[in-house]
Amino acid sequence: MSPADDANDLTDDLANDLPDKVALVTGSAKRVGASLVRALHARGFRVIVHYRSAAAEARTLVDELNAARPDSAKACCADFMQNDEVEKLAEESVACFGRVDLLVHNASAFFPTPVAEATETQWEELMTSNAKAPLFLSKALAGELARRKGCIINLVDIYAERPMRNYSIYCMAKSALRSMTLSLARELAPDVRVNAIAPGAILWPENENLARQEKVLAQTPLERAGSVEDLIGALLFLACEAPFITGQILTVDGGRSLSW
Repeated sequence: MSPADDANDLTDDLANDLPDKVALVTGSAKRVGASLVRALHARGFRVIVHYRSAAAEARTLVDELNAARPDSAKACCADFMQNDEVEKLAEESVACFGRVDLLVHNASAFFPTPVAEATETQWEELMTSNAKAPLFLSKALAGELARRKGCIINLVDIYAERPMRNYSIYCMAKSALRSMTLSLARELAPDVRVNAIAPGAILWPENENLARQEKVLAQTPLERAGSVEDLIGALLFLACEAPFITGQILTVDGGRSLSW
């Protein structure tokens, strides 16, 4: 059999498996998370929409997806600031469809913390949503993912390596998540692949001012912001088309990290 035949067989196997596969995406009731869920659903995954407080948005999204394909989407609520709810989410996620094949850590708190004003409460919220919860949710689902030969994809940030002024705690948290990607890729191999996506300017934070946007774009070689579709392309590649890739950080930033 030729290498081309091997590649075709692998593609066929992935496509045939997808109708049974289940993806859990944290923080996915709205914005980027909802777009990721829709893309995975369109690719054939059954999906679990995790939310903390956006119950109405989660229900609307689940209804939309189930209207397109019956019994293909469910919602689970969990507040990552409550330690026991991480384990509960893992258990409920497996119970939804009887399996979990893909775990996407998208949930993330994001706000400035100038060091002179930083508080322990801010530390707890940023570190928990961006680092602590992903670690312990990965731990809780590691056995299930190993049984399914599944994968974990973390949403990190280009600022994990080169911090943004006044966002020290957020950048520290994303740096921890980046390090976790590499550590778990080694520890959970060979049964679970672990990779990350580091976005640049994809979807502006709420209330981002125009001057800040213009400054970012001026430092981006492609001279434009990316789209959610760019992020989706990276996600689907790592989830569905990269069975021999693990421990990698895929940067999707229009080349901005080259300018630092």
